[in-house]
Amino acid sequence: MSGIPWRRWSIVLHRDVGYVAVALTIAYSISGLAVNHIADWNPNYRVTKSFTTVESLASVPATDLVPAAVERLRLTEAPRSSFQPDSNTLQLFYKGTTYHVDLPTGKVMVEATQSRPVLYEMNQLHLNHAKRAWTWIADVYALALLLIAITGLFVL
Repeated sequence: MSGIPWRRWSIVLHRDVGYVAVALTIAYSISGLAVNHIADWNPNYRVTKSFTTVESLASVPATDLVPAAVERLRLTEAPRSSFQPDSNTLQLFYKGTTYHVDLPTGKVMVEATQSRPVLYEMNQLHLNHAKRAWTWIADVYALALLLIAITGLFVL
């Protein structure tokens, strides 16, 4: 009997598409576990805190606070932005680092963030932050799962 060897092609498709689906399923599962526990830890970034002190900034005029803090912290560039949530606190924002300065005491908490390699990217895909591209990939993944289910009926 000649014609298309459906069973053979079904097995090949099931196997090859299955490999892609397994890879995406593993990535989705790992990031899903990480994102489900977002209340317990930050799955995207590793946050480290360190502490230091500088001379009190309590007597510095409000208009000079940011330059004075930058100078006392011995930072080489101006912050991206700054914020003073109350009269005793100044926050300086740099890429990946935030300085929380207690103005009266000069105590400084340095909070540095680093993205978690691989997990950060998987979470971005899982939460669909990439939008257009990942939406298409997710659609292809759904179709791949459908194809695996259908071809699986004819594998045995």
